[in-house]
Amino acid sequence: MKEFNSNNYVIDVLGSMRDLNAQEWDALLEAQSEPTPFMRHAYLSAMEESGSASAKTGWELRLITLRRPADPEAAPKTAGQVGALASAVALYVKPHSYGEYVFDWAWADAYQRHGLSYYPKAVGAVPFTPVPGARLLADSENSQKALIEAMLALAQAEDWSSLHLLFLSENDLKATDSAGWLRRHTVQFHWHNLQFQDFEHFLEQLNQVKRKKIRQERRKVQEAGVTFKTQVGSDIQSADWDFFYQCYAQTYYEHGNAPYLSRDFFQRMQDTMPQHWVLFVAERNGQRIACSLIGVDTQVAYGRYWGALERVDCLHFEACYYQPIQWCIANHIQRFEGGAQGEHKMARALLPVKASSAHWLAHPGFADAVEKYLDREGQGVSAYLENLEARSPLKAK
Repeated sequence: MKEFNSNNYVIDVLGSMRDLNAQEWDALLEAQSEPTPFMRHAYLSAMEESGSASAKTGWELRLITLRRPADPEAAPKTAGQVGALASAVALYVKPHSYGEYVFDWAWADAYQRHGLSYYPKAVGAVPFTPVPGARLLADSENSQKALIEAMLALAQAEDWSSLHLLFLSENDLKATDSAGWLRRHTVQFHWHNLQFQDFEHFLEQLNQVKRKKIRQERRKVQEAGVTFKTQVGSDIQSADWDFFYQCYAQTYYEHGNAPYLSRDFFQRMQDTMPQHWVLFVAERNGQRIACSLIGVDTQVAYGRYWGALERVDCLHFEACYYQPIQWCIANHIQRFEGGAQGEHKMARALLPVKASSAHWLAHPGFADAVEKYLDREGQGVSAYLENLEARSPLKAK
């Protein structure tokens, strides 16, 4: 689809990341206030091309782009010439709500009980990746506003019940607020580096109970004969990725589910984005028994996946929190995001933060009902945050 809207942008709706130049997309992403590696062209392409997020799995891509018309004075002139990419969003049309980490199953059930279809809906998110960041990529407020208008026009033309932008940056939230969308809040747990010199210096900032507990947990892993090897970037070889995937898949199978991501997805990470990964491998008696994988950017690390082939008391805490925090301190990483949910992370000094999403529903009656529901839910989230903050693991000042 291509047309000029009232703001004089050229609108395209594309069906594949292959249809958009990677350098263009990434340049626009890096211009945002909160870019993450998970919105890079290579990451979204790997989701698509590996089959992990595809029409077959219920993640059908609709890539909306807005361009300014080509400068009529520019030369040479070519048929269909357009200008620079002004704004873009990756939407996924979905017949379900799996893999989103912002749960709306109750909304779908309410639609069904009233004889209405909640699906298909469209979601602006990184599939299976609850990491806050920019979703509405835009070079100005005007192009961002025009992008939101284009999304709404497409939703109405395609008869989608709703649009959902998940884990948004503050800039995106301001834009959706201005457009009258509904805000929804959840809680995540993030660790912040207060210029710690080493892990012991970090422990000194915790209250005595939490400090003692962490030392006990680390000691249990050491006394079980477990050691760790850290591999960064291109040092993670194919055999290492194979072992990681074995552990990752095992975790899903133990919970009765198939893994969301294919081995081919992680092969593409090795091939196209190796610099964004750190692998912590646990060994005992010369054998690898577990590992955890984090994503990294310049100042931020993101806890992503873990798995174990043997059970060792407290190994999960060591692999998923203590090893990454120790690595972050040594490498001057400022923040470690622990992912979705998990109040137990607070005991490991990952503190609660609010993460937000924005929602638009086509049906006026349901939009009103959801707005009232979100007001009540938001009050509950605020009370929950206050309760968590009162139980901070940090020393009282």
